[in-house]
Amino acid sequence: MIQDLHAHTYYSFCSQDKPEKVIEVAIAGGVQQFGICDHNYGVACGRTEFCYDKGPALDADYGKTLMRYYDHMNLLRDKYRNKIKILCGIEVCTLKSKDAYALPKNADVSFFDFCLVENLDHPMSVTNGDIFAFARRLGCPTGIAHTDLFRFIDQIGEEPTRYFRKMAENGIFWEINVNYDSLHGFKTHDYVTEFFKNKTQQEIVRKSGVRLSVGFDSHIAREYKPLKVQTACKLIKDMGIHLVFENK
Repeated sequence: MIQDLHAHTYYSFCSQDKPEKVIEVAIAGGVQQFGICDHNYGVACGRTEFCYDKGPALDADYGKTLMRYYDHMNLLRDKYRNKIKILCGIEVCTLKSKDAYALPKNADVSFFDFCLVENLDHPMSVTNGDIFAFARRLGCPTGIAHTDLFRFIDQIGEEPTRYFRKMAENGIFWEINVNYDSLHGFKTHDYVTEFFKNKTQQEIVRKSGVRLSVGFDSHIAREYKPLKVQTACKLIKDMGIHLVFENK
């Protein structure tokens, strides 16, 4: 299966493309399962009190902005159902500094198909490095986005096999982020390069039973590179590791 579970649309504001354009680029690239997951604060800016010049409070409720976004993606899911499988996710910021836009404590995201959590390894993360408690709070399938998990696990003094097994037991997946566009400076993630050549890491992940996702993290449709997505999916399959949602 060719899967890409990390794409952004104009809801994220750091992207300019309509959801339809993003989906059609994925279809043309041979993607079979496609997850749109705009930033939580971008979606919330549908209401002015959550816009960049004011910023949301950590105890705020985004109300209908999240549901409106989800409903829009569901309409597109139906529109393209004969061409591609669309999943509606959301990328959750967890930074609690005054200039960041962490998901408010009262915001309900449990109805989403999945969440991608960013900033897990940042000292200012509201998760305090505990993805397990945070995933329970989110209430939907949860992935760890663009994070060097082996380095993070070492930093917190955990044992990799045990940590990945716990992730598998809790249904938490790990994103292999293959972005390569101008927004990210045309740079690849070192942790992805290392994982694809490190047999020991691959064996730990395979034996743990944890599932992976592949995401291009696209913000600019014209710069989408489906070959990177296809190659990553094939390499993971060849390792004997399962992709999340691959049987759904």
